[in-house]
Amino acid sequence: MKKLIILGGGYGGMRVLSSIIPHLPYNFMVILIDKVPFHFLKTEYYALAAGTVLDKTLQIPFPKHPQVSIIQAEVEKIDLENNKVWLAGRNPIDYDDLIIGLGCEDNYHQVEGAKDNTHSIQSINKSKRTHKQLHSLSQGAKVAIIGGGLSGVELAAELAESSSLQITLLDRGNTILSSYPKKVRNYVERWFTDRKVNLIKNSNITCIKKNTVYNHGIPQHYDCIVWTAGIQPNKVVRELDVEKDKKGRILLSKHHHLPNNEHVFVVGDCASLPHPPSAQLAEGQAEQIAFVLISRWQGKVLPDYMPPIKLKGVLGSLGKKAGFGLIAKTALTGRIPRLIKHGVLWKDKNNKNKIND
Repeated sequence: MKKLIILGGGYGGMRVLSSIIPHLPYNFMVILIDKVPFHFLKTEYYALAAGTVLDKTLQIPFPKHPQVSIIQAEVEKIDLENNKVWLAGRNPIDYDDLIIGLGCEDNYHQVEGAKDNTHSIQSINKSKRTHKQLHSLSQGAKVAIIGGGLSGVELAAELAESSSLQITLLDRGNTILSSYPKKVRNYVERWFTDRKVNLIKNSNITCIKKNTVYNHGIPQHYDCIVWTAGIQPNKVVRELDVEKDKKGRILLSKHHHLPNNEHVFVVGDCASLPHPPSAQLAEGQAEQIAFVLISRWQGKVLPDYMPPIKLKGVLGSLGKKAGFGLIAKTALTGRIPRLIKHGVLWKDKNNKNKIND
C-alpha cells in the first residue's frame, strides 16, 4: 500500500481529505496527523476565548473511511530526503506523498517578553486557556488586545458586548483593519467608541512584562494581555530547508507542490500564495491539490495552467448582531454582514458534518 500523509486537519487538510476520499485508489492509504482529534472552526476561536461559544460547537469529526487513519500526535520534523515524518513520542512514518498543512503560529515580531507574557487564540487549546484567564477576571478588569486586524477586532468586540471588562485594542498603524475600506474602518471604530472600547493607534510596543505593556516606553498595567498582532508559519515549516518568500511561506509550483519534488504539497498558511492567509484561501487551494492528486491517480495529464483561486470576500463579527465585510469589492456594515457570516458558518459546518453521514 502506498501512503499519503496529510499533516494538519485544518481547513486545507480537511478539504483535501474530504475531496479525495471518493476517488482513492485501492492501493492507497491516507494518514491524517493532527494534535487534536477533531477539525475545529478556527475562524471562531475569538468567540471561544470570549466564552460566548463552547468548544464542542466548533468541532467537526474527521471523515471516516476504511483507507483513512487518524493519528493524534505532534509533528516534530519532516525529513524530505528520506520521505519520513517524525512525531513526538512515536516512531517516524514513511510517506509516498505528503501534504503539509500545519498552519500558523503567533508572530511576536521580536518584541521582548511577548511570547511569555501574552495569551493567544491561534490554537484550540490556547484559546481555551485564554478563556480560562479572561473568565477568572473580576468585573472592570483591564484587558489589552494587541493587534487591530480581524482577529483582534472580533475578540475585542465579543468581549465588549458580553462582559464588563475594560477593553483596550492597540495597533501599530494609524487605523485598525488597515486592509479594509474606509467605510468599514469608520463603522467599526464608531461601534467601539459607543461601547467604550479604548483604541490606541500608532502604538510602538517594545516590551511586555507580566501584566505590563510598554508602549513608546511607557508602562501600562493590564490584568490580561492577548496577542493578535500577526502570524508566521508553523515552526516545523520554518525549519525546513526549502525556498521561501519574505514571510517564510514555502514557494510552490503551479500545481502546489515543491518545485523540485512533485510528491510534497503545501496547503494553507504555510504556502506562498497571492492572497493573505485565510480559511477560504486554504480550502480553495486544497480543492486544486485534490484535483492534481486525483488526476494523477486516473492517469490524466495535468493542465499547464491552474485557474486563480476565487475568494468570495471577508466577513467579520462585532458581537452577535453587527458585523462588517467586503464582498465583491462592496463594503458591508451592520446587521447584514453578521447574518451572512452566521449563514456561511452554519452551511460550512453542516456540509462538513454530512461527510460522515
